[in-house]
Amino acid sequence: MTKNTRMTLAKRPLGEPGDDCFHLEQVDIPELDENQILIRVCWLSLDPYMRGRMNDVKSYTDPLQIGDVITGESSGVVIKSNSSSFEIGDKVAAHMGWQSHIVANADDPRLMKVDSNNGSLSAHLGVVGMPGRTAYFGLTEVGKPKAGETLVVAAASGAVGSAVGQIAKIKGLRAVGIAGGPEKCRYVKEELKFDDCIDYKAGNLAEELAAACPDGIDIYFENVGGDVTKAVAPLLNKGARVPICGYISNYNDEDITKAETPFHILKALDEVPEHRFFVVTEWNDRWVEATRLLGSWVSEGKLKYKESIGEGLENAPEIFRGLLKGKNFGKQLVKIADED
Repeated sequence: MTKNTRMTLAKRPLGEPGDDCFHLEQVDIPELDENQILIRVCWLSLDPYMRGRMNDVKSYTDPLQIGDVITGESSGVVIKSNSSSFEIGDKVAAHMGWQSHIVANADDPRLMKVDSNNGSLSAHLGVVGMPGRTAYFGLTEVGKPKAGETLVVAAASGAVGSAVGQIAKIKGLRAVGIAGGPEKCRYVKEELKFDDCIDYKAGNLAEELAAACPDGIDIYFENVGGDVTKAVAPLLNKGARVPICGYISNYNDEDITKAETPFHILKALDEVPEHRFFVVTEWNDRWVEATRLLGSWVSEGKLKYKESIGEGLENAPEIFRGLLKGKNFGKQLVKIADED
């Protein structure tokens, strides 16, 4: 009999989450009740926000409890259905954690049918999925872009950052990325067609950023925090907007409540820019609309993406640690099973 393999939180991490923070287990798959479906997971998404959910700290959502399945989004195929809404073979995305099989109520809001016309099953965890929608709504609704403005985005080769810069170009903005290493910067400039990309590892970020933004910065899309934000802050123009998606440089701090966050850095400026933290669920009633738009841009060649793929649920903790250190190149995925 097929079992469900799942990864749970074994203990709260202090700093980087070690292997002892994770527990891999196998459990029976229950029989389906009325209006339930069984999903075989093919792809697991790894995202920086997951690290914050491991802390016992009040945030925009409740933290994980010991023994909970690690939070995360996955995509897969319906292999059993007791619902008129889903047929065997339907493809779905589900925000229901690190596991190989998912039993879900057909009307669960964490479920979303995948329309292959908008992109592949894996792309629905990336460029046309949560990261792509995060980029789209964060930029358009919080950043409020205007043609001719200058946008800077940190982690520019990552799943969110790469989409932010390309959407900015579609909207008629000048897009400058910040990424780690010459290979990533070359990809951002040559493949994604950003106007410029600064290598923060080269050691002269502030000077190179100032040279790349001679007219200052109108929108800074925040993904990183720390020294990157400190380099950006003096260049922000009057009326600048800063959508704060996250600040990965602080996520492994032993006590994130004592961290110097982008909020501290921005509020210390003589002229404090418009800024706020946002989550993509603020626009969940428009997710289908955004996914279709992003999918159309992909098919038209206006929105390109890259996937970094690991293998096996048992390897997800190590791959996740690499993500937090910037080892991924593009959207970080873990392949759990074949789609066929």
